[in-house]
Amino acid sequence: MKIIDPRTVPAFPYAERQKNLLYRAEEFKMRIIELDKGGELPECEMRSYVIFSVISGEIEIRVDHQLSLLHEGNWLISEPALFSMKAIRASRLVGIQIAKQKI
Repeated sequence: MKIIDPRTVPAFPYAERQKNLLYRAEEFKMRIIELDKGGELPECEMRSYVIFSVISGEIEIRVDHQLSLLHEGNWLISEPALFSMKAIRASRLVGIQIAKQKI
C-alpha cells in the first residue's frame, strides 16, 4: 500500500520526467506532471490507455488531433492515441498509463 498526496509531491521538468514516476507495476504506471503557464508536453504516441486527472490549473490537450480543454477537477480517459498538451494556467496533473492487455 502507498498513500500519495498529488498536491505536495515534488515535480521535475520534462527533461527529468523519469523522476516524476510515483508508482510502477507491470500493468500500469503513475506520474506527476507539472507545467508552468504556457508549458508544453510534446506530441507522444501512447500505446497504453491513459488517464489524466487535473489537480490544479487548466490544460489544452490534443488526443489524436482532437483538441479539448481540461479544468481543475476534470479527468480525461483515453484509449491508446497520439497526445500533446499545453498549460493555459500553471497546472499539476496525475497521469496514469494502463497497459493494453492482449486477449
